[in-house]
Amino acid sequence: MQLARIFSLCALLAACGDQAPQSPVNAPGNAASVATRSLDAGAAVLQDKPPIDALNAYLDGFHFYSGNMKSQMEAHHYCAIVNDDVIQCVIYDGNVRDAKLMGVEYIVSGKLFQGLPPAEKTLWHSHVHEVKSGQLIAPGIPEAAEKALMQKLVGTYGKTWHTWHTDRRQQLPLGVPQLMMGFTQDGQADAAMVAARDARFKVQSADKRRQRQDIAAPAIDAGADAWQHGKVIQLQDPAGSTH
Repeated sequence: MQLARIFSLCALLAACGDQAPQSPVNAPGNAASVATRSLDAGAAVLQDKPPIDALNAYLDGFHFYSGNMKSQMEAHHYCAIVNDDVIQCVIYDGNVRDAKLMGVEYIVSGKLFQGLPPAEKTLWHSHVHEVKSGQLIAPGIPEAAEKALMQKLVGTYGKTWHTWHTDRRQQLPLGVPQLMMGFTQDGQADAAMVAARDARFKVQSADKRRQRQDIAAPAIDAGADAWQHGKVIQLQDPAGSTH
């Protein structure tokens, strides 16, 4: 099944239901006035939004700061297919209307990743463990469709930057973007964090793991997950924010 067809199926079937994690922060500022709400409503009716409309798959997983695994957070990905080898996602800290836009993730196939320069590869993380462990889920779609999507994602690589660190209770997007990574082994992700997510979506990561046992795990390119080899890349923040 082609990736575009899988994403189209996700768009038709996905539903968040009442599993709605809230953003952990409230941005400062006055409540939206009647005039602001009217402008918003008018724009919603009159303006086309092709790039937004293309966000037709919802993935829920977990990230941590490169070089600081103790700082972990749930990440809600809303993704669009560029082609069969490239996916682009916007990442929020919740799946409700007032969720904060935390960052972006670009996902490429193993074929494209192999052609990247060694220095570029150090910015990317593998998805094998996220898929095989059951930590990465596609809420709201049937098990068969989710498994087909995970079969396409297991051999991909992601480059993720977070721009608003709401996990640190930042009220505004302060400082510079931070490079994020994905988990690669059991025992790395906070078990309580995963359990809370599972309870909210009424799923079990352990069940997902069993269901995905027959998904072939490709060899991981040695250039990815550079933090495991002592190559921690992070931007220094001239604003003095610590991550």
